[in-house]
Amino acid sequence: MSEATPILHMLAPQKHMSPFDVNMAADAGYKVIVPYINVELNEVAGLIQDAIFSRPPNYGVRTGFFMGGKDAILALDMLDAAKKAMVPPFECSVFADPAGSFTTAAAMVACVEKILKEKFGRSWKGVKVAVFGATGVVGFASSIIAALEGADVQLVAHRGVERVIKNAKISKERFGVDLEAVAGETPEQKQDIIANAEVIFAAAAAGVQVVSAEHKKLAKNLKVIADVNAVPPPGVEGMELFMNGEPIPGCDALGVGPLAIGDIKYKCESGLFKQMIDSDKPLSLDFRHAYALAKQLVGI
Repeated sequence: MSEATPILHMLAPQKHMSPFDVNMAADAGYKVIVPYINVELNEVAGLIQDAIFSRPPNYGVRTGFFMGGKDAILALDMLDAAKKAMVPPFECSVFADPAGSFTTAAAMVACVEKILKEKFGRSWKGVKVAVFGATGVVGFASSIIAALEGADVQLVAHRGVERVIKNAKISKERFGVDLEAVAGETPEQKQDIIANAEVIFAAAAAGVQVVSAEHKKLAKNLKVIADVNAVPPPGVEGMELFMNGEPIPGCDALGVGPLAIGDIKYKCESGLFKQMIDSDKPLSLDFRHAYALAKQLVGI
């Protein structure tokens, strides 16, 4: 491994680079961190080549790019643009984690998977999953990860089903997964979804409760419910922050709370940064690599 100084270039398509991600990168071991804001997709190749040609090839493994922002597809497009801009042997490592969504989604799916295996003897194959907050970056990423593992995934629309239909189409085109877009705008629609789900991912906006006490009474098939919302009220009524397989009051399901997920998310993002620093070859990391590491972290 090269002893060159580890440098990380962090690209954000919006006004600010996330302080969370900057801190994570610094604590993981990057010595020089440079944020770039308002970066457009067509600018990525130039930035990559400016970086790789400034250092000898053996320093490339100590040069990293991070794709941030709040748009999962744009971050993946930026990752692809970065890979296409490499000119071997002049290369560097790249890592996409927009709004921390890929590592958060990976952590949530892995935490739930551990409980499914240990408590119910189930894998993801054929498990009925309902994703609330499906248009957000965490909901989007978690739905794809679960579907790739064989789950039957519903994307729940709380305000216009067109947006989740679009996400389902994108997921099919890019990842070959079949996601079902369902309307959950009326109380009756939501009740039907919850009554039939075996796993629920509550990934709605902070402070929005998507599963109430009344909903839980209807959840006769529900085995596990995960909630990434740490801002009161919880996304799932009765969910405690550190729940990790304990029964949720008011139903038979087991809960995974936001800080249990957050612990794995933190270790996952840090771990992927460290993988880039320690690798002897350039890496390209997205939600699939985050999920593989999250599974190791939870012990499955």
